[in-house]
Amino acid sequence: MCLKPEHVEITIKTLSGLEQVLARELEELGASNIRPGGRVVHCEGDQRLLYRANLELRTALRVLVPIAQFRAYDEHHLYKHVRRKIPWAEYMDVTDTLAIDAVTKSDKFGHSKFVALKTKDAIVDEFRRLTDDRPNVDTRRPTLRINVHINDLDCTISLDASGDSLHYRGYRQEAVEAPLNEVLAAGLLLLAGYDGSQPFLDPMCGSGTLPIEAAMIASNKAAGSRREDFGFLRWKDFDAALWQDVQDQARAGERDPAHPIFAFDQDFKAVRMSQRNAMQAGVDTLIQFQRHKFDKLKDKHKPADNGLLVMNPPYDERLAEEDIEKFYQMIGDQFKQVFPGWTGWVISSNISALKSLGLRASERKTVFNGALECKYLKYELYEGSK
Repeated sequence: MCLKPEHVEITIKTLSGLEQVLARELEELGASNIRPGGRVVHCEGDQRLLYRANLELRTALRVLVPIAQFRAYDEHHLYKHVRRKIPWAEYMDVTDTLAIDAVTKSDKFGHSKFVALKTKDAIVDEFRRLTDDRPNVDTRRPTLRINVHINDLDCTISLDASGDSLHYRGYRQEAVEAPLNEVLAAGLLLLAGYDGSQPFLDPMCGSGTLPIEAAMIASNKAAGSRREDFGFLRWKDFDAALWQDVQDQARAGERDPAHPIFAFDQDFKAVRMSQRNAMQAGVDTLIQFQRHKFDKLKDKHKPADNGLLVMNPPYDERLAEEDIEKFYQMIGDQFKQVFPGWTGWVISSNISALKSLGLRASERKTVFNGALECKYLKYELYEGSK
């Protein structure tokens, strides 16, 4: 058995800035002993929770099950412990395939690829000792994906229950340049308090990630409902009946959104791309797509008297500094002139440009879009002065 069905320690990776959001999601799923860390949340639960976490969590990147923790003083100690102290035959057969992902923050172990290689050698050599044969490596779709995390001398070996990163929802067929990560998009919505109880608008929707994630939240559609594969499906203790029940329960909880979801973009190609991605996600009928230039929006184009507006404008990659300042000034002007009564949230790594919005933020959060540290700012858009 890979884990005890009644109780297991679970580690869930996420993006920096989304740890508390993920902790709240886990609380709603019924996890116990929830402990947020840096880009990770630890908790405890049963096998049903493990399956639900992979299927339903919106801000999770990977769901891991730790199977060993020890101090590794050098490569020989790492090899010896991995080979002799972990009962690999309980987790896989010699005919199965494996892949090793390693992350190191250690003076002793400076290269993650070397750590992955030593771990693989230890497992393979142990199977040779037991069976005179060895399992093969498959980096794309292994039977068992193993995660090695070394912090200084502390080593944790985990089984990766997710397989591919959970931000691969299975719906994105096309994307604009530098699309928003699905986990980050869902995290931005949840940080903004979005739960479908108000109209939603993304006025620069690009490939549609924000409105699609909003539609999934509003309809209570599981984040991984379009994925066809998870790592745990190939585990020795996989419970097909339990997995089917988890999926059935998730589908039974879906609902019709109470308020509309709008996606605008100035580019016809982006609008069509968003529509195709939404269709793949099964939420195309829940989103109203329209072509609009944000700087040309008038009050008559405003889709509702109030609601939540979340936008991911260009940061500065393709605009000159003077142009980006004017661009953000235009956004602020449109907020004030067209969207009084709404709540606006803007994410950007360009701190100088954000100042050009000319608005006072009521909340400030720090998140990361890839390697870029971004500010995520909330604006209460009032009629006149507050």
